Amino acid sequence: MLKKMFRSLKAISPILATLLLIVIAVSAIVITYAWVITFLTGTTGGAGVFLKYDSVYWNSTGTKSIVIYIRNEGTSDAEIDSVYIGTSSTNLVKQTSVTYDPTSKIAYANGGNVVTITVTYPWNTDTTHYFKVAPKVGPALEFSLKSPKS
Repeated sequence: MLKKMFRSLKAISPILATLLLIVIAVSAIVITYAWVITFLTGTTGGAGVFLKYDSVYWNSTGTKSIVIYIRNEGTSDAEIDSVYIGTSSTNLVKQTSVTYDPTSKIAYANGGNVVTITVTYPWNTDTTHYFKVAPKVGPALEFSLKSPKS
C-alpha cells in the first residue's frame, strides 16, 4: 500500500520549476536593488555636510547660557536638528531650551553663513563640557571645551 501511494505522487513539471526559480531570482534582485539604492542615498546625501564651530561664548550674566557659533564648510546645506551638552561624552543630554539665528537653522554650504545657537544651560565654572550639534542629514559635530574659571 505504501509503495502505491509513493508511486501515485507526481513532482512539479520542469516548466513550472523553471518559472518558480525565475520568479524567486527576480524578486531577490528587486529586493537587493531597493536596499542598495536606499543605502547609497542615505550615506551619500550627507557627504557634503561638514560642520565646524567658530567659537563658544560662556554667558554668566543673568541666566547662564552657552552661545555656539557654527559654520558649514561642506558642499551641501545643513539644517541643524538638535544640540546635546553634558559633562562627559557618555552623558550628553538633548537640550530643549535652544534658540537659533537664523531661525531657519540652516548652515549654508561653503561657509556661507554662521548659525548662532544659544542654549540656556546651567554650566559649571572650570569644568570640561562636551557638545554635539546634529544636523538632519550628515555627520554630527562633536567637541569639548573647558568653561572659564570664575
